[in-house]
Amino acid sequence: MLKDKTVALLFEKPSLRTRVSFEVAARELGAETLYLSPQEVGLGTREAVGDIARVLSGYLHAVVLRTFSHATIDEFARYASVPVINGLSDRHHPCQGLTDVFTIAEHLGQAAGRTLAYVGDGNNVAHSLLQVAVKCGMHVRIAAPEGYMPEASIVTGACLEAKAAGGSVTLLSDPYEAVACADVVYTDVWTSMGQEAQSEQRNRIFAPYRVDRRLLALASPSVIVMHPLPAHRSQEISDDVLDGPQSLVFTQAENRLHVQKAILRLLLAAESPVSLSA
Repeated sequence: MLKDKTVALLFEKPSLRTRVSFEVAARELGAETLYLSPQEVGLGTREAVGDIARVLSGYLHAVVLRTFSHATIDEFARYASVPVINGLSDRHHPCQGLTDVFTIAEHLGQAAGRTLAYVGDGNNVAHSLLQVAVKCGMHVRIAAPEGYMPEASIVTGACLEAKAAGGSVTLLSDPYEAVACADVVYTDVWTSMGQEAQSEQRNRIFAPYRVDRRLLALASPSVIVMHPLPAHRSQEISDDVLDGPQSLVFTQAENRLHVQKAILRLLLAAESPVSLSA
């Protein structure tokens, strides 16, 4: 299907799910992949981001870019003439968000009208999950401490999308209020890559936001539990919830492969370059 296509994986950050799922997805569709490590490329240090984008555009059919700064992805996409896929940045994780909503619809029949409670840090995963979920007509509640909510501009945009699609966005400080009768309970690590120096402080602040059996008891009896992995077990989520019968965490991880296939097929079959950067 994608025979004679080559996709580069240009990663500044380490990866398990993103790298393996894209490599296997490309191979199963007939394409080749090329992994480029930070040391080999030196985005913005050894060579200007725009120069790298233009050079790689002459060799490849698409680039999966996993970076610290979202500004790097924006700059790369501006100069590239091939599709650029955001494999993760400090602001967005769109491949994860697409997979999450696909998983929800797969197991609940549909995403529209369902209530999703996200408990924890309003980080890149929360941003993309919020953006995708409201487009599908979901009611999204986000419970986070003051100062750790999603970016205001992203929330504003999501509220507009929700209104058009029949969903809603609610920001709360109380995780128990957020989870009440929810169809989906979602959490992520409290300390993301690059924030390790803040881990002790974050662990104290987010302790009341731990997803455990006590919290989950307030959700719908048929609730599903999600986490993008890697998980800090016994911190943001208890082992009995992560490994319990309501958890779809490993199904969610497996679905990254299927959604990555769809992304590659969509972008590499397009008549003109398209980028998935937000």
